[in-house]
Amino acid sequence: MSSEEQESNPGQQYRSLVEPVWDDIDIYQGPEEFARSFARVPRPAGLLFAAHFCQSEVCNGGFDQFFSNSTGVLALEAIGQHIVAEIIEEACSLFGEPFPRKRSLRQRKLGAIDSELLNSLDQRFYGNVDSENGGFEAAADSYAAKVGKSARS
Repeated sequence: MSSEEQESNPGQQYRSLVEPVWDDIDIYQGPEEFARSFARVPRPAGLLFAAHFCQSEVCNGGFDQFFSNSTGVLALEAIGQHIVAEIIEEACSLFGEPFPRKRSLRQRKLGAIDSELLNSLDQRFYGNVDSENGGFEAAADSYAAKVGKSARS
């Protein structure tokens, strides 16, 4: 894909790697099934899938939504966005070690987290996800271009 095509269709390149594995990764049947299904797809495509879900959930409803939904199991470092990744890690650290992969435990712990702190993390996330390294779609496309065929195998 030319750089001109990438600019006119941001996100298309990374989505072309995520779409083939979309139904192969199970985020709804708990952390064990997620880990099994995630391990069966090419790692680059899986990382893009996880990064996509993370930014989608946080952008839609903040960290509260990300951690309370099944997609909270996808708490992985963002692709090519180091500041965003640090914010995600900070949010995950609020749950203690180890990070609770079970949704019910995460939801219980979420109720004890200061909502102002989560709101502050939301704002920092929003302030960086669309700008760092060209924004999420540009960073994900750049990663997809770099990993290319290895994400499809």
